[in-house]
Amino acid sequence: MTTNNNVPIPAFGLGTFRLQGQVVIDSVKNGLEAGYRTIDTAQIYGNEAEVGQAIAESGVARQDLFITTKIWTDHYAKDKLVPSLKDSLAKLRTDHVDLTLIHWPSPGNAVPVAEFMGALAEAQAQGLTKQIGVSNFNIALMQEAIAAVGAQNIATNQIELHPYLQNRKVAAFAQSQGIRITSYMTLAYGKVLNDPVIGAIATAHDATPAQVVLAWAMQLGYAVIPSSTKRANLESNLKTQQLTLTEAEMAQIAALDRGERLTDPAGLSPAWD
Repeated sequence: MTTNNNVPIPAFGLGTFRLQGQVVIDSVKNGLEAGYRTIDTAQIYGNEAEVGQAIAESGVARQDLFITTKIWTDHYAKDKLVPSLKDSLAKLRTDHVDLTLIHWPSPGNAVPVAEFMGALAEAQAQGLTKQIGVSNFNIALMQEAIAAVGAQNIATNQIELHPYLQNRKVAAFAQSQGIRITSYMTLAYGKVLNDPVIGAIATAHDATPAQVVLAWAMQLGYAVIPSSTKRANLESNLKTQQLTLTEAEMAQIAALDRGERLTDPAGLSPAWD
């Protein structure tokens, strides 16, 4: 999966949202042993140091990894963003990350989009991050970000996207600009795994419901970053990359969209499209 600037964003990665302490260390270590090479974290997750420890102890070479982190809203100001990223790098035990995202829009637009995108571009110019992008941005905010740094410099918009919330307007706009969509919560906290449509497709392919949903998102061109604390699930999810759904099956899943948003924090969320 290649972005505007022709630097590939891996289509499949390991998420660490809500994982803390030894749990996240074990998840990342198990994931790396199973073959994952893309790790997604964030400042607000409070686990960057543990992710860094797990990577260091895994023995996997840094150049073989793709590490993403996200800047928290407290650090968007021009004089705070770069120092906060340097702090993240120290925790992650690396001199750069591969992708840095703005995690949510600035609450109340306290820091203008142009200011934090400019600061993010400065971090990239300093070699602290190879690529930059955004997360939880609606179309209007993406337009502001594009005006600030150019669409070609925005690698991805990471958004909640699953069969029950397909976010088609945002995805279509991003793709029209060459900005890749990264789907988070692709399994909708497990809610979609009990869907009979998903179950029937899984049975037809001798696959798991999770594999079906992840394959659906990837076939639409989205990157996915599922998390798991169970080694068996980590290994099973990884096998998604060998699964291909038919056009009819893709259409069946498309029909499941019901606009069911699971992440909508007051004070952070934009006016969703």
